[in-house]
Amino acid sequence: MTDVRLEGITVLADDVAALTAFFRDALGLRPAIVENDYAAFEGEGVRFAVFSRPGMGPNTHDHPDYRMPRSGQAFELNFECADAPAVDQLLAKIRRLGGLVVAAPVQTTWGHYSAFFADPEGNIHSLFAVLRD
Repeated sequence: MTDVRLEGITVLADDVAALTAFFRDALGLRPAIVENDYAAFEGEGVRFAVFSRPGMGPNTHDHPDYRMPRSGQAFELNFECADAPAVDQLLAKIRRLGGLVVAAPVQTTWGHYSAFFADPEGNIHSLFAVLRD
């Protein structure tokens, strides 16, 4: 059997420029490539990118799913912060830059301080910090 490695995660967007700007400005991700229909961010490990939803049609032999309006949650990105105050600060910045707070921060039973927000495309993601004794 051949080893398989997860190389990248691509978020599909109706407005690539706006979602790229949100991830750049709200979360501090640095774009490495910016094109009309595609953006990829710098980072170690798994590549994170944004691609045009309509642009996926030609790449998938015009699969009908890419012509339909997006509905429902299909994935979640998890962003780890250094500590609980950093979660609060970043969540406030996300709100100022067009994100919607879906769930205010709480201390979880598994030892995290977690909050959830929606990006401008409506995708819901988490911010968290591992609580240390």
